[in-house]
Amino acid sequence: MHNKTIAELAKGLRSGEFSSVELTSAFLDRIKQHSVLNAYVTVTEDLALQQAKAADARLATGDAELLTGIPIAQKDIFCTEGVKTTCGSLMLDNFIAPYNATVIDKFNTAGAVMLGKLNMDEFAMGSSNETSYYGVVKNPWDINAVPGGSSGGSAAAVAARLAVCATGTDTGGSIRQPAAHCGITGLKPTYGRVSRYGMIAYASSLDQGGPMTRNAEDAAILLQTMAGFDDKDSTSVDAPVPDYMAGLSNSLEGLKIGLPKEFFGEGLNSEVAAVLEAAINEYRKLGATVTEISMPSLKLAIPAYYVIAPAECSANLSRFDGVRFGYRCENPADLTDLYTRSRGEGFGKEVKRRILMGTYALSAGYYDAYYIKAQKIRRLISEDFKRALSEVDVIMGPVAPSTAFGIGEKIGNPIEMYLSDIYTIAINLAGVPAMSVPAGFASGLPVGLQLIGTYFSEARLLNIAHQYQQVTDWHQQIPKGFE
Repeated sequence: MHNKTIAELAKGLRSGEFSSVELTSAFLDRIKQHSVLNAYVTVTEDLALQQAKAADARLATGDAELLTGIPIAQKDIFCTEGVKTTCGSLMLDNFIAPYNATVIDKFNTAGAVMLGKLNMDEFAMGSSNETSYYGVVKNPWDINAVPGGSSGGSAAAVAARLAVCATGTDTGGSIRQPAAHCGITGLKPTYGRVSRYGMIAYASSLDQGGPMTRNAEDAAILLQTMAGFDDKDSTSVDAPVPDYMAGLSNSLEGLKIGLPKEFFGEGLNSEVAAVLEAAINEYRKLGATVTEISMPSLKLAIPAYYVIAPAECSANLSRFDGVRFGYRCENPADLTDLYTRSRGEGFGKEVKRRILMGTYALSAGYYDAYYIKAQKIRRLISEDFKRALSEVDVIMGPVAPSTAFGIGEKIGNPIEMYLSDIYTIAINLAGVPAMSVPAGFASGLPVGLQLIGTYFSEARLLNIAHQYQQVTDWHQQIPKGFE
């Protein structure tokens, strides 16, 4: 059962081939069997079985949705009522969320079964899932390699079949990069398409939740539930949600693909480049035309991002002060000592680094020189995407400059680690949707092809990904030992 997709499992549940309790129990057993990956922070076994029983009762009445009875897992950044929600940090190790994120409520309404909460880089800050207080997540394709981050637990769990699908969040590539490194499909929707209410904030103008699945069809099913306007989220966009399944089978004849020359120059691993070239040739066979484009502002994305994101995180994380909730130091001498030691002990090294960077960029005398300038660069990047996507239907390129690197290989070099997201960060700055699609292997490790579209073109991206997956089988590959 664990090798079936959402669509296949939904059919089996409706036909009575198996029950949700049987399906859920099988996944709970697999989670225990493959704990070496460290993909989960919390396994909600009792809750999952309770939800599975309720789903079976709902299925018996015929009043079921496509996700009813399907076991999924949630990135541990979504507040879940009555369940520990940690953001991968000691700061929230004792935090039991008193309410549900809107995304969680949507899945509950659909009758989905939550297997547990997935490991992640602390407060979503990282590109390798090595900054988590709960330890490193391992890549199921090579347990000595990172799964990518920050949604590394989500990617590893889906790749290893420890969940049918999972949620992730993407601030600078944190859905797409781990999806690429673990050989699964990951979609970052348009900013504002999925509610951020109850999704613990890293950088509010960049964060976006999205689906992490085996294939594009499953991503469409998951996004159908996740997407939509939410009046609890001031950044949520009040726009109709299309039927993401409806256009999956549309022909790609005449599709215009743009390849930014800035994506295919120095820094891209030659083996990865060869895999991408083969993938793009498949699109040619499907009737697409390919042209080179130029987006000169892309080279400014990394410096702009690492001013804007830390600035926003320094503001968002100021609420974690040891007073109202979360970690509190022992025997504080006074209020200042309480603040200083609670934050110093509760936050990890990478989080503290980014808070300091952001506070500096926002300080008097530096605000105009750094933050305002970074926002102006952000506008230039957005204009580059608008211009390019008025000439082509989709932009394609790498997700990451290389395959998954070794655990510990880059953790001591922050600059090198930040460059892991060189091809993904600009998309968040512009707010456009993008996804990673399994495209092959280099030196035995998965490679992802990045698809980038114009605002609210998720349905088109899913169609483009789905058609590619009809003529390739990269998305069906299973890591050895997890069959």
